[in-house]
Order: sequence, then C-alpha cells, then structure tokens
Amino acid sequence: MPTHPLWRPYELVDLDTVPSVTVGHLPPKTVEVVSYDAAWPARFADLEQRVRAALGDRVLALAHVGSTSVLGLAAKPIIDADLTVVDSGDESAYVPALEAAGFVLRVREPDWEGHRLLTVPDRSVNLHVFSPGAQEPQRHLLFGAWLREHDDDRELYAETKLALAAQGFDNGMDYNNHKAAVVYDIYERAFAADPAYEHDPQPRET
Repeated sequence: MPTHPLWRPYELVDLDTVPSVTVGHLPPKTVEVVSYDAAWPARFADLEQRVRAALGDRVLALAHVGSTSVLGLAAKPIIDADLTVVDSGDESAYVPALEAAGFVLRVREPDWEGHRLLTVPDRSVNLHVFSPGAQEPQRHLLFGAWLREHDDDRELYAETKLALAAQGFDNGMDYNNHKAAVVYDIYERAFAADPAYEHDPQPRET
C-alpha cells in the first residue's frame, strides 16, 4: 500500500514521557484559543529578525508555521516557527546565541528528528529547531498550505480547537492529543490530493 513520504502513523503522545524531554520547569498554562489576529505576521517578522540577528548565516531556513500562519484561522496566540540549522543536535552552535537574544531552551528530543524547542519567558513563541532533511517542517508547511486553500478543513480545525480550549486544558500536550484525530484526518486528505505522490488511505486506528 503506497504512502505519502510525509505520512506517519496515528499516535498520541505518552504524557508520562513529557518530563523526560523537558528542560527546566514549565508551570501549567491554560490553553487559550482566540480569533485570528492581524498582528501575527508582524510578530513573526519580529521573531525572524531576532533569530537572524542572533545566528546570521547559521540560519539555513526559518518559516512561520502553525495556526498563526494561516490567515483567518483561530489559534493559540503563540507564534510557531521552524528553524533549520546544520545540526540541531549541536546545541553549542546555536543555543548560546539564542539565549543571549532572550530565548530559553525548553525541550530536547534527540530521538524525534533531533527536535529542540526554545521559547521566551512569557511563552509567546515556540521556536522549533531541526536539521536539514527533517520531515516535520515539511509537514507543517503542507498542513498550512492545505488549510489556506480549503475553507471546510480550516473551519473544522478552528471549531475543534475552540471547543477543546473551552474545556480548560492546562497541559498543551494533552490538548494536542485531543485534537490529534482531526489533524490526522486533515493530513490524510492533503496527502491523498498531492499530485506528486501516490497515497492510499491510511485509516487511523480507533
């Protein structure tokens, strides 16, 4: 059965493993989802300027991703960006410079595409760091492009997030687990519609 090269199985995060990849202490924070804010692109531009000023040509790619990058989509008021560096595992090559610019390393996941996450003290930014060839940044770009072009899935995703936020989650990964089925199904439609690759449906196990 052919699968899209960016496909991955439907899996929920084991919440018991989260402390093992967390750097330092992150106090609980209630998940908030708000209407689209026209200031979000400018906030990303500010973030991009800070990162590029700190790292210079060590930035191989930097993209605004996540819901705040999709015009009209309700989202958590947190700017997500994917940063590509030569080797995300070589923290000494980029973390000190980003820390000097006000960022804090909060997540280290060497077994998941070498992912690192830095944020800022008010946690208004998620700066995800990957190495070249990582699939997650590619998935993020595909997902955002699909939502920009498909009103029905954009509305479905917004409704799902707003309904979940109303339940008062104070654990972001638990919130992500609860929206994971909708995210997976949207990806399946995006993969199936991609003319560059053959993709048979891969139903998630329930």
